Amino acid sequence: MAGDDAATPPTAEMPSASLNPSPERRRRECIASIVGRGAVSDELIGKRIRVGGWVKTGREQGKGAFAFLELNDGSCLSNLQVIVNASVFPLAQLVHTGTSVLVEGELKKPPEGVKQRVELHADRVLEDGPADPSSYPIPKTRLTLEFLRDIVHLRPRTNTISAIARIRDELAYATHTFFRENGFRYVHTPIITTSDCEGAGEMFQVTTLFSDAEKLEKDLKNNPSPSESEIEDAKLLVKKNGEDVAHLKSLKARKEEISASVLKLNKAKESLAKLEERFNLKPGIPQKDGKIDYSRDFFGRQAFLTVSGQLQVETHACAVGNVYTFGPTFRAEHSHTSRHLAEFWMIEPEIAFADLEDDMYYAEEYVKFLCRWLLDHCIEDMEFMVKNYDKSAIDRLKLVSSEPFKRISYTEAVELLCSVTDKKFENKVEWGVDLASEHERYLTEVIFKRPVIVYNYPKEIKAFYMRLNDDKKTVAAMDVLVPKVGELIGGSQREERYDALVERITSAGLPLEPYHWYLVLRKFGTVKHCGFGLGFERMIMFATGIDNIRDVIPFPSVS
Repeated sequence: MAGDDAATPPTAEMPSASLNPSPERRRRECIASIVGRGAVSDELIGKRIRVGGWVKTGREQGKGAFAFLELNDGSCLSNLQVIVNASVFPLAQLVHTGTSVLVEGELKKPPEGVKQRVELHADRVLEDGPADPSSYPIPKTRLTLEFLRDIVHLRPRTNTISAIARIRDELAYATHTFFRENGFRYVHTPIITTSDCEGAGEMFQVTTLFSDAEKLEKDLKNNPSPSESEIEDAKLLVKKNGEDVAHLKSLKARKEEISASVLKLNKAKESLAKLEERFNLKPGIPQKDGKIDYSRDFFGRQAFLTVSGQLQVETHACAVGNVYTFGPTFRAEHSHTSRHLAEFWMIEPEIAFADLEDDMYYAEEYVKFLCRWLLDHCIEDMEFMVKNYDKSAIDRLKLVSSEPFKRISYTEAVELLCSVTDKKFENKVEWGVDLASEHERYLTEVIFKRPVIVYNYPKEIKAFYMRLNDDKKTVAAMDVLVPKVGELIGGSQREERYDALVERITSAGLPLEPYHWYLVLRKFGTVKHCGFGLGFERMIMFATGIDNIRDVIPFPSVS
């Protein structure tokens, strides 16, 4: 193919990305390193840098001779002022809000009396991504969080959502740091599972039965099933070929002749099997004994999106010691409140050779560590939250990080709440009923004015895997309650006794078969262990003061 060879240049002549960039190629600097909290602007004066970001505001000055651009790259709240002369680039293409630019120039000290500590005089505009001002949905004016939920793909460009993104990132990093420093191993647990950790049945089902049925219906329409006469003809052919093989063997024919005849018989049998299989195909969802036949599903049984990685991570706690998982979980709960999501993230540590006291200790230390981390590493964004959303946000972090958590039993909590006379609760308080958010917040905000750990809950309102106490009425469970959100953490000592766990599963009305592997852990080297789960979005709401959980997760999938 001489023509093709001529059209394709030799490999040596083709341009390629350099894995070893030339010394003059500059790395893009983050704006946070220039004007963010802690940046030493004076030491940067005279330095030549390259920055990229999105124009917050832009305006032409000096009758179009130059333009001021307020540039933000998401690394911090602060903007970097960039000055571009008309001789460098057409200014009309740069000044619209939302425009992206990559510029290079020299950092200089601005004139006296202006708020900026440093500004960039750009002499090169390397890239620009225009934004049509007539259709760009994020104007310079302040927007409501409700409005921003309709433009999830662009809302990270706003101050609020970008600040939440940085706070979320810091909390995630702090989580891994805390558990690493305390000797925990990070375990990845499956998103698809066949067991219901909570036993509530509020799970999203994972199935290919519907798509398989659609494919089959389309296939049968284009290629109809064989008729009964075709099946009979195929059976006759198999019979005939079988008789031919038997006849050749009776004649003691040559081996080659018999082998060829056997091959012909086998092909006829394969063809018949395929015809019979196709003949038996029925459109619709497969059924057996009047119920959906999940043995025909992808996994051969019912499967779901996980509501928790706890059961799986327990396998590693009973093998490699203290572990934790941090990942997405899903709940098919038909609740459209500001506190519920269909998809959310959970941190779930599991502690080997430990009881409820150890569980409460680690939960308290973890929450305090997160609060201290935000105060030490994210104070600029937290100050933004105080100014715009919750004046007590920083004080709340300081309180939780410094005060010892109050510990009371569930029974004591109910007695305290029943004795309240200065407030009428919307939800009834009585022993045996789970505490509502208003009860939890009253305990921590009014009665104790600090975080509270409530422990030893009635067994009827808690999950099957929680260890039954000696009173046979309560389980070794605990909840960490904090101001603003109420329950932040739920945990327990796990039931390590085989017979007791079997009883708890069956009394909850759950089948034993999906939990067979979980029960086996109690047969071979069973050990006391405990763990807890922290809802990551709840933690962000607590820290920032944001009221709606849909505003603290990048992509809210609301049930």
